[in-house]
Amino acid sequence: MLLLHPVFEPVHDEESRLEFRLLAKSAGLDTVAELTAPRSAPDPKYLVGSGKVEEVRSQVVEHEADLVLVNARLTPVQERNLARALKCNVLDRTTLILDIFAQRARSHEGKLQVELAQLRHLSTRLVRGWTHLERQRGGIGMRGPGETQLETDRRLLGNRIRQLTARLEKVQQRRDQGRRARQRGDVPLVALVGYTNAGKSTLFNRLTSGEVMARDQLFATLDPTVRRIDSLNGSTVLMSDTVGFIRDLPHELVAAFRSTLEETLSASLVVHVIDAADGDRLQQQAVVEEVLDDIGAGDLPSLKVFNKVDLADRDPGMERDEQGRPSAVWISAVSGEGLDLLAEAFSELLAEGRIRRWIHVPVQRQRLRARLFELGVVREEEVEDDGSSRLDVDLDLRDVRRLTRLDGADGKLAEQLLLN
Repeated sequence: MLLLHPVFEPVHDEESRLEFRLLAKSAGLDTVAELTAPRSAPDPKYLVGSGKVEEVRSQVVEHEADLVLVNARLTPVQERNLARALKCNVLDRTTLILDIFAQRARSHEGKLQVELAQLRHLSTRLVRGWTHLERQRGGIGMRGPGETQLETDRRLLGNRIRQLTARLEKVQQRRDQGRRARQRGDVPLVALVGYTNAGKSTLFNRLTSGEVMARDQLFATLDPTVRRIDSLNGSTVLMSDTVGFIRDLPHELVAAFRSTLEETLSASLVVHVIDAADGDRLQQQAVVEEVLDDIGAGDLPSLKVFNKVDLADRDPGMERDEQGRPSAVWISAVSGEGLDLLAEAFSELLAEGRIRRWIHVPVQRQRLRARLFELGVVREEEVEDDGSSRLDVDLDLRDVRRLTRLDGADGKLAEQLLLN
């Protein structure tokens, strides 16, 4: 297998190449050669120049490579042109990541999400190959008058995408039911997020005594896992480990894994795990924060956890913001250094911001009342003679944010009742 790195911007060029090597290694591929293709602008035919294509072709012949991986997103035309010119299979960065996800998925939901992402990606690259599914629908009489082979493939692919989407919606409904049950149980949820290979799963296992797979490779964990912690300074907390992020994460995957990522939206605290020993950690932080903003979790209460201080030659410690709240903790999930500080930060951040009070909801604001019950934050209700409600509520800042975002008078009333 040969790696090709098109370079259009010098910024983070070396980090991008290193990450692509790790992706190839994570997919179980052996690299026999590696080429860089600097260029001022992408070529519409090959992405790289025709001279570089000839150079790559000679390397393919010399090393007898049967696959070329391109560290960029190729258009369907560019992928086909390169495959014809190089006379071997060509895959781009997106397809490689999708393949790794397909290898790693273990749960039913994870497999459905990966297949959906792969089919959405494949739908832009259809040539042939889907006619075997025709037998599943009887075959005879299914093809319309004058329907070409490509049209048949598109129809079959579209049908499969609709089937997967419907099945995932049912899985998401079950996930939402479990999420509401946890909220009714009044147990705060801490969501671990971070760049892939930052040590989230190692930290998760250390804190929960869990058995989530933790390896020194990209995307070792795909399926979200929730565990209970009963020994966090005397309080009970649920902790969720999610899929790791990566720069230029294929939008097909972001779309397919949205329901999984949205598990973070129900968190009382988002813990952003960062590899303290990685020189590119600022860029990695920005990637994670961009995805969190994309799913609507960017303004949730958060804590930065700088992991691997044993490799960064730094002592464990805690940083606080201008209000004295914990903002960052430096730890080592492997050695356990700094975990006492992390527990202290969790206790402080989870204890603050809860609102417990009686509120009066007029009869005209039944939408707000219904939303409060939907969130599972109502402990008791008293109905007045005029039909209005007195509600004993117990909610955190996450729930307050959701309520104040309601349209019109409902959102304004929620803000007045809960924040004043």
